Amino acid sequence: MDAERASGYRYGQRAYLIQLRREGTGTWLVDPIAFDDLTAVDGALAGTEWVLHAATQDIPCLAEVGMRPRALFDTELGARLAGLPRVGLSAVLEYYLGVTLAKEHSAVDWSTRPLPEPWLRYAALDVELLVELRDRMERDLREQGKLDWAEQEFAALCDFTGPPGPDEPDAWRRTTGAQRLRRPRSLAALRELWTTRDALARERDVPPGRVLPDGTLIDLAHRMPTQAAALASGRKESSRTRQRRAEQGLLRHQRAWLGALEAAAALPDDALPEPPRRGDSPPPPRAWAEREPAAAERLTQVRADLSDLSERLEIPVENLMTPDVVRRILWKPPAEMGDESGDGDAADAVDRAAAELGARPWQRQLVVPILLAALEAHPS
Repeated sequence: MDAERASGYRYGQRAYLIQLRREGTGTWLVDPIAFDDLTAVDGALAGTEWVLHAATQDIPCLAEVGMRPRALFDTELGARLAGLPRVGLSAVLEYYLGVTLAKEHSAVDWSTRPLPEPWLRYAALDVELLVELRDRMERDLREQGKLDWAEQEFAALCDFTGPPGPDEPDAWRRTTGAQRLRRPRSLAALRELWTTRDALARERDVPPGRVLPDGTLIDLAHRMPTQAAALASGRKESSRTRQRRAEQGLLRHQRAWLGALEAAAALPDDALPEPPRRGDSPPPPRAWAEREPAAAERLTQVRADLSDLSERLEIPVENLMTPDVVRRILWKPPAEMGDESGDGDAADAVDRAAAELGARPWQRQLVVPILLAALEAHPS
C-alpha cells in the first residue's frame, strides 16, 4: 500500500491517491476524493498485513479516510534495522531486488484532476514490488537475529497517530520561532496572526506557509506594527522563494494582518495567553554541564556507548532508543522520580521508566544496561 499527498500544494495532509496491490487482484489506484470515506476498503483488508514504506508518512492520511492497519511491515524501518546505508524506497529495492525506480514524478501535485497517465503508472510502480521486497527483507532480518525487534517496532506503528493537527488547542504555539517571543502581548499577536493565516490557507486550500512564512509571523508579532507601510521590516527570509511569498502575502492580505494585530493590542491583560509553561522535558544538552554536571557526564558516557553499540549492530543510534527517552532518564533518574512499588532494584526502575516512555522490550534489553552503568558511575 502507498498514498500520495499534495504537500506543498494543498492545505493539510490528506491523501489524493491510494495505491493497493494484492496477490490475485493486481494493482488498484483509488481516488479517495471521490468517496465520503474508504471504510468499505478497510473492511475488505481486515486481517491482512499492510506493507508500506515509511509508514508514519501514510498512516495519518489513510486514517483520515477510514483505513487503519491491524498489522503492518514497514520496509523503510526494516531497512534501518537491517543496517542499510540508504533507506529510500528506490535504494532499498535496488539493494534487495536489483531494481531502480524512476522518480521523475515524485514532487508533482497529486491533487491534479484528471491525473495524467504517466503519473498513474509511476504511482503504481511504488507498490508493484513491495510484497517481494518485504519477503526478502524479512529473510535478511531473520538471518541477522533482528526479526523480533522489527516485529515489535511494526506492532507499535499500528497505533501511530501522527503529529497534532491545526485544530488542536494551542497549535499556534508550534510556530517556528515562537520560543523567541517573551511578552504575553506578543504571544497574543502571534495567536491572532496564526489564526488569521490558517483561515486564509483553508479558504485558498494552500499550505499556511504559502500564505505567509512562519518567520514573518514571528517578526510581526514581535514588532506589532499599526500601519500598512510598517508591515515590511526589511527582514529577509531564508530563501528567495520564502522572501517572495512574504512580500506577496504581506501586500495581498495587509488588512487581515493589521486586523489581527489590532485585535491582539485591544485584548485586556487577563485575556492574554500565558507564557509557555516549563514542561518536564530536560533542558538542551548544551546546558547540562553547568546545571547538572553529573547528568552531563552520564550523557557523554551513554552517547559513546550507544555509538559503539550502533556500529556493532549496524542500527542507527536513534532506532536503538529515541534520544528523548535517553535524555529524560539521564536527567532525572528513576530513583529521583520515586520508585513507589518498593519491589525492584535499580535496573527494574530504569527498565520501567523506559517502558513508560514508550521504549520497546528489545530496546530496553539492549540499552537499559548502558543507562544503568552511566547512572551508577555518575550519581547526582
